[in-house]
Amino acid sequence: MSDVTQRTGQTSAVPGLGYRELEESSYDAGYLEHPEHEELLTLNFGPHHPATHGVLRLITTLEGEVIRDLKPVIGYVHTGIEKNCEDKAYWKVIPLVERMDYLSYYFNAMAYCGAVETLLDIDVPPRAQYLRVAHLELNRIASHLLWLATGGLDLGAMSVFFYGWRDRDQILDLFEMSSGQRMHPRYFQVGGVAEDVPAGWVKKVKAFTATFPKRLDQYADLIDNNQLLLQRLRGTNIVDKDTLLQLGVTGPLLRAAGNPWDLRKAHPYSSYDHFDFKIPIGTVGDNYDRYRVRMAEMRESVKIIDQALDGLPDGDYITNNRKYALPPRHELATSMEALIHHFKLVTEGFRVPPGEAYYPIESPRGELACFVRSDGSSKPARVHMRDPSFVNLQSLKVMTEGEYVADMIIALAMLDPILGGIDR
Repeated sequence: MSDVTQRTGQTSAVPGLGYRELEESSYDAGYLEHPEHEELLTLNFGPHHPATHGVLRLITTLEGEVIRDLKPVIGYVHTGIEKNCEDKAYWKVIPLVERMDYLSYYFNAMAYCGAVETLLDIDVPPRAQYLRVAHLELNRIASHLLWLATGGLDLGAMSVFFYGWRDRDQILDLFEMSSGQRMHPRYFQVGGVAEDVPAGWVKKVKAFTATFPKRLDQYADLIDNNQLLLQRLRGTNIVDKDTLLQLGVTGPLLRAAGNPWDLRKAHPYSSYDHFDFKIPIGTVGDNYDRYRVRMAEMRESVKIIDQALDGLPDGDYITNNRKYALPPRHELATSMEALIHHFKLVTEGFRVPPGEAYYPIESPRGELACFVRSDGSSKPARVHMRDPSFVNLQSLKVMTEGEYVADMIIALAMLDPILGGIDR
């Protein structure tokens, strides 16, 4: 007689529950009818700490260590930024949208300013366009470096984590020099940029672009010569390009599967058609291709930055239409008209003709777009972001089904989601 029978006087394999009670239990009866489900276990991974990829919860169904189902749960950092934008003057919306995808702040501002400029039908001076491109590509490298650092940490590669933060910090120093802020600088303005770059900034950027390719070689040596990392990257979480397209996935994830879609080439904006660069693509669509594509993208960003600074045009850094841009500070003491424009812009803002515009750009995570609808007032009637992290997250289920739990961790890292952009 088993210990259970001795204690309860019953012969059930379940302590305290007889055979008759077991048959009457709907849950256990169903469990017995479907013995193939006996090995399934549902676990909560998360909500993760904000210091990881963001506050994300993954409801995962496991059979042993193999994933059979995965459901992402989002909304933990919902801020209502888009709704708050409707209560701000157009030019005061910029600090809000920068904090959606908080690693791609220049891209958020670019998409929003581009949509407003489309509604206003104003031209951005060539110098401002080139300065925007230089800052966008620096921001792309900074975002990819943080992905590389945290992704390396998820794989147990501590050295990559420290080196990635080191090089990213150099870019933040350049942002601080040009705009006064390391993150969320509010440097992009409707009609151009807030101010011209200071003396010596171009020289420091050129010094960075001269040394950074060697840093990328060091990263490649650390990862490509590590057999443990390669075994976890190669042949894992494969998704073909047709499936990704059906899910609306864009950016490095789609290009890693072999589709070269990149808005900088497909629909150039802010003078990207003036620069010579390549679109890296993969062949298999596994985690290794995702890693190699982002590494190659950083090299191409260096080329774009060098071309933008070498060909930086002379002229204005923002539109000279004083109805939409703050006048130079030195004019306020001598020009009544400049003082009036300054007062009106700061207190009320500018009015935008009724209409709507959708402005897509290529962010580090894929197609980022801003939709703005105007009702003719000085505040937008609607601001909505098409955030690539939100769309790309649905591919995590496809990537992980049939894979091991360990592969789910690296798939999430290679997805590079930013939950601030997902929740908004």
